[in-house]
Amino acid sequence: MGKKTVGIIGMGKMGEAIAQGLMQSALAEQYAITGTTKSEESAKEVRSQLKVTCTTDNAEVIRNSDIILLSVKPHQVESILKSNQAHFRSEQLLLSICAAITTEQLSNWSGGKPAVIRAMPNTPCLLKSGVTALCKGPRCTDGQLKEAEAIFSELGLVTTLEESLFDGVTGLSGCGPAYIYLIIEALSEAGVKVGISRKQATLLAAQTMMGAAKMVLERSEHPAALKDEVTTPAGCTIDGLMALEEGKLRVTLIKAVLAATKRSKLMRS
Repeated sequence: MGKKTVGIIGMGKMGEAIAQGLMQSALAEQYAITGTTKSEESAKEVRSQLKVTCTTDNAEVIRNSDIILLSVKPHQVESILKSNQAHFRSEQLLLSICAAITTEQLSNWSGGKPAVIRAMPNTPCLLKSGVTALCKGPRCTDGQLKEAEAIFSELGLVTTLEESLFDGVTGLSGCGPAYIYLIIEALSEAGVKVGISRKQATLLAAQTMMGAAKMVLERSEHPAALKDEVTTPAGCTIDGLMALEEGKLRVTLIKAVLAATKRSKLMRS
């Protein structure tokens, strides 16, 4: 049995990350990667760096792919799919990582032919440390969903959610790395304020964030329980936590997720 062809429409950073993840994984023998970019210059760069076929011809890649992975800006999706409706086939899988675009829209714009899956990865997928949410769309089988799970598992963790929650996923894990970078930056600035070099302060802040996250994932305990382990009676941590509560960090982070979720919904209107 020959390899399946994965055609990546939009070989930007995330498209390249998915391509590299597949090529460097145990799934490499199962898939052949092709892709498209907007310009011949960028296509040439992808060909040089990844050693895969890359062109500017979306129609050709769609025609010749078993799985079409859509990795473009949300405002480009409708025109790309509608202009290539004739090239889709019923046995294909259309897998979209485009924010805010629903499976119903993907299905309608592609002529109701391919099976559809919607995915929301985040940028740490570039280092195989991301998280991706998936949901089934029209005509998608359980087998196709499992195949998508296997592909994105090469880039980090994977979870399946109802599509009604995907704007929230965008606001939480899709945008979330930016919130974390801001927190790391602030902690690093605090380290500089108390006399630690910027390089060392950033190292301490980033590794502390990563280690704490690993504790949450591997111990499967509520974050509040892990917080209590660090917070000894009359110790330093409780004073720091009081300052965070006074600064309304908790509610501010909640508001950030809600604001990004709202923006995701507005992008469809």
